[in-house]
Amino acid sequence: MITQQKALRRSRDNRVVAGVCGGLADFFGISTFWFRLAFLFALIPGGVPGILVYLLMVMIVPNE
Repeated sequence: MITQQKALRRSRDNRVVAGVCGGLADFFGISTFWFRLAFLFALIPGGVPGILVYLLMVMIVPNE
């Protein structure tokens, strides 16, 4: 049996800023809303944790 593995990619269609949340949602098979909410919560304690993680994901995860 051959199974096709999903690759983590930034979304071109489901994006607000850079497609990170859309790509994560496609990869894990859940709604984009939950990833956007998680990044929003990460921005609350001063903004740095959420912004750093998001920027790292933009630099590391390739586009579709």
